[in-house]
Amino acid sequence: MQAKDRNPPDGGYGWVVVVSAFMVMGLTAAVLKTFGLFFVEIQQHFDELASTTSWITSVAIAIFHLGAPVASSLCVRYTHRAVVITGGLLAFSGMALGFLGLNMVWMYATTGFLQGLGISFSWTPAVSIVSHYFSKKRALANAIASAGECAFAFTFGPFFQWLISQYGWKGALLIIGGIQLNICVCGVLMRPLASSRLLEASCSGTETSPGNGASRMDKEDVSPITQKTFNWMLVRRPEFVLYAVFGILAAMSFFVPPLFLVPLSYSLGIDESWTASLLSILAMVDFAGRLLCGWYANLHVTKTVHLLTMTIMLISTSLMLLPLANNYLSLAIFTGFYGFFFGTTVAVHITVLADVVGMPDFDSALGLFMLIRSTGGFVGPPLAGLIVDMAGDYRAGFYMAGATLVLSAGFLVTLDQLQQRKERGSQTNTKPEKSIFSYPSLHLVKLQNRRYQEHDVVV
Repeated sequence: MQAKDRNPPDGGYGWVVVVSAFMVMGLTAAVLKTFGLFFVEIQQHFDELASTTSWITSVAIAIFHLGAPVASSLCVRYTHRAVVITGGLLAFSGMALGFLGLNMVWMYATTGFLQGLGISFSWTPAVSIVSHYFSKKRALANAIASAGECAFAFTFGPFFQWLISQYGWKGALLIIGGIQLNICVCGVLMRPLASSRLLEASCSGTETSPGNGASRMDKEDVSPITQKTFNWMLVRRPEFVLYAVFGILAAMSFFVPPLFLVPLSYSLGIDESWTASLLSILAMVDFAGRLLCGWYANLHVTKTVHLLTMTIMLISTSLMLLPLANNYLSLAIFTGFYGFFFGTTVAVHITVLADVVGMPDFDSALGLFMLIRSTGGFVGPPLAGLIVDMAGDYRAGFYMAGATLVLSAGFLVTLDQLQQRKERGSQTNTKPEKSIFSYPSLHLVKLQNRRYQEHDVVV
């Protein structure tokens, strides 16, 4: 039993869902983004190398990506609401248990694994349900929802620094975990579309009488997406593979700057209070970049994959220039450039994925994309940490991130060329058919002449 094909609401209660997703982004991705404030504290507490400590963030990022297919499958089987609530409970558990701080392995398991799984189970359904509620305004809705990460990170920078100074890094983890319980409230507000409830009724064997339930569901917003099985065969599509490789290389780079920005500022002799403000600046310009890019993409002036390629090149340029900073002012300027272009990238990369695979396979594609991209998030921070340890300078990590992004842009260019070639091929294949049907008499004359010639040869 499936819902009728209709256009997504593109508004109405969808904006409540966008606000809920906005909050979820802030309570998940923003926490992960500002976790660099705990880096030095944890490293000094356990007396470990930078590469060893960075595995906490690496595990969280990897599980965040690895859990995405599981989260997507659960969304298909149950509802986005249920998965988000589960994610909120897992995120709280990771921070609350991390409060104990037994050893580095314990930190990997709690603030790494559990926190990463909670973020995955919260973030993935939130992104997915926004795309289901919107079609024409999808780019703008995704940009607004993703901006929650920046809005929260803007305040989390100084707030987390204050928590650490007042309660220590362990007490700060416990308080942050309690704040993350609000993810469950946001999950409750993510009302399933009518198509999801119809599928639930079909799976449970219950039927809705025409007199009450069915009429109510018909009045509700119905999603046009009726794909209810996880499509693993997407890995055979060249376009998806190219975009997934781009995701791997991008993930190797995206999480490096927030991780090493704070230690770099300390190495330059910048005060802790000023260092926290760098994360606020990063969040503020990131917020502006997402909204501006989402608004521009919604105008449909530039092809989204072209826009994404341009923003990736601008990010890599910013990362190459950032290590040139030698004081707070120059570091703040380069951080601002990086944050703005990073925001523009985040605003459109999910929309590009939807354009590559189409909305019927979007849930499956999102889960697979996050799964494949996890290798980059898993390798990136430790690799950057190893390079930093070998070079003895935090600047080396930024050079590594910038170079990797340049390489990732090459796969976007290849993807665009492949799409254009297929479009030209489809147009070429339709031309002969049009010529035959446009001139039927000429085509029949040619066939008739051929038959006469064959007859003469036989005779």
